Amino acid sequence: MSSIAFKKIMVGFAFSPNLKANIYEALRMAHYFGGELVFVHVGRKTPEKESIFNEIVGSSPVQSEKISVHWRIGDPVITLLQASKDFDVDLILLGALKRENVLKFYLGSIARKITRKAKCSVLLLINPSVERQPCQHIVVNGLDSPQTKLTIEAAFVVANALGVKKISLVEEISRSKVAVAVDDDRSLRRATLKKEKLRRQEQTRVKDVVQKLSDALTADVNWTTQSIFGRRGYSIGHYAKLVRADLLVMNAQENLSFIDRFITRDIEHILAELPTDVLIINLKGNE
Repeated sequence: MSSIAFKKIMVGFAFSPNLKANIYEALRMAHYFGGELVFVHVGRKTPEKESIFNEIVGSSPVQSEKISVHWRIGDPVITLLQASKDFDVDLILLGALKRENVLKFYLGSIARKITRKAKCSVLLLINPSVERQPCQHIVVNGLDSPQTKLTIEAAFVVANALGVKKISLVEEISRSKVAVAVDDDRSLRRATLKKEKLRRQEQTRVKDVVQKLSDALTADVNWTTQSIFGRRGYSIGHYAKLVRADLLVMNAQENLSFIDRFITRDIEHILAELPTDVLIINLKGNE
């Protein structure tokens, strides 16, 4: 079907009120992907913490024999990034409830730094749940970028693993590409025709990517394309929220020039808003 796989998943966990939900979600993810779980806590190991963790794992209806737990001391970003390299993981999973103070810790500046620097994919769960909440709709970026083919393929891999039946492929088109002075009916028509031409070109490009994927990946998924004119990152995040998507799949942050680092990029818009759970695709060997 596909060479893309999440066989080793690292979970950065904190002893927050949603610890049980995060552990249950991680165990389910490992089950769906047939993968190994590596739990990493940045903090001191104590008998009490170990007991709490083991009790939660043991209470989960989904179990895995491929689990290891590691306790490390240090800066959270540096420690988790180093652990992801040490264990050669395919996916880093981070989660927190919106109402928790730990949100700022794990899904604020730390998450931005991890998603920028991680050499693997990152899954941010903003709504972890003890009881499984089925993922029904995935929104994935269809940007005109060398990374997009693998990101779209990864979205279909995830859809098949989780039993998702609907994928929306969103092409964000900059408004500057259709910037035309409109002062009469003729100029309005030119602008409309130009916009429609761009939409058709983008949809054709994205459809071509999907049609080149294995039939085994796409056969059971209802996929559609959607063109949006607006700012990259902000527009697709707003769309994902509007259609109540369960998961937003995005390209990893592209290598930035010195000047680009001072500009708010698409991933930064997503991390600032987090409209839903977000999966950032950065496949090993594709940096």
